[in-house]
This record gives sequence, C-alpha cells and structure tokens, in this order.
Amino acid sequence: MSTTGKVVTWTSVIAILALATFIYFKYCFSYAEGVNEGDINYFQKEGWVFKTYEGKMIQTGLKNTKVQGAVQSNEFKFSVADERVAQKLFESSNTGVKLHWKRYKGTLPWRGNSEYIVDSVYVAK
Repeated sequence: MSTTGKVVTWTSVIAILALATFIYFKYCFSYAEGVNEGDINYFQKEGWVFKTYEGKMIQTGLKNTKVQGAVQSNEFKFSVADERVAQKLFESSNTGVKLHWKRYKGTLPWRGNSEYIVDSVYVAK
C-alpha cells in the first residue's frame, strides 16, 4: 500500500471514530438527571411516523422578584420512552407526581421531542 493510501485509510478511521464519539455524546450519553414534582398539565401520545409520549408538568413556587410572595408557574416539558412509565402517568392523572428524568444533549425521533426523558414516576405525598 502506498503512503497516500495509508494516509487516506488512517484519516478515514479517525473521522469515523470522531463521528461515532460525537453521536454517542450528543444522543446517547445522559449528562444530567434529576427529579421534578408537580401536576401533569397534559400527557399524550403523538407523532406522524414515530409515536412518542409527550407531556407538560406545572410546578408552582414562590417568585423571586420585587413583588413579595408572588406565585409563579414553571413548565417542565418532557418525553417518555418506556411504555410502562407512560401507562403509570396515564393512571396518575389528577394527582401530584414526582418524575425522575435524564437529560440528553439531543433528541431522537423515536425517543421523543424533548431532551428530558422520564424513566420513572412516583406519586407525590
């Protein structure tokens, strides 16, 4: 094999490894996880090709502004990839819930429209 062929081969290998690393960290590596608590505003299955579960949670809290004691509403948009977790959310309507989520840098069409993917649900007390 000539020197040019070796350079092209090694450049191709390095480019493929760099692309695979980028894809892994962008779409498959969960860089944060946490828990949010509140009331489910809506939860639905939607999509044209890939049917995914999408929802929005309303979290209430005290607003940190010049108005003393003002109440604000925070929205938490999320997706659910697991069918069992989605069923538990459907059953938990009209109750406060805690959602454990993982955050990804990018979205995949079969995983949902949000960077926040809920993987477990707990009924808040």
